[in-house]
Amino acid sequence: MKIILTQEVSGLGAPGDIVEVKNGYGRNYLLPQGFAITWTKGAEKQVTVIKRARSAREIRDLGHANEVKDQLEGLKVSLKARAGDGGRLFGSVTPNEIVDAVKAAGGPTLDRRRLELPGQIKSTGSYPVRIKLHPEVTAKFDLNVQQG
Repeated sequence: MKIILTQEVSGLGAPGDIVEVKNGYGRNYLLPQGFAITWTKGAEKQVTVIKRARSAREIRDLGHANEVKDQLEGLKVSLKARAGDGGRLFGSVTPNEIVDAVKAAGGPTLDRRRLELPGQIKSTGSYPVRIKLHPEVTAKFDLNVQQG
């Protein structure tokens, strides 16, 4: 089955890529989740629009990715969340909240889909967060979740 990716899928490709996948994977996962659209000649024309939007969001090159990595690794990112006794949060910390906390700490605007969390964050404490800035560059920073 030939599809056009609308979002980055790890191990498969980036938005705007035309890839060949097994029928079940495409029909049962990629299409319903909104990660891809079926390939047609008309849809192939949309690829340029998808790629143009991606280039506006994306890190320009390897040098720029390394600059952003250095900036992120020097940040002290903290996040206040409502918590009960023992530091257990009411709910969990979302990638959107982490992106907002990085911006509030003076960091760059990040794409929430590129964050790699160590599982769900459901209690106060310090957590390592990784973000894939470029295919060759991954930045790491610590997120400090405080009761607030």
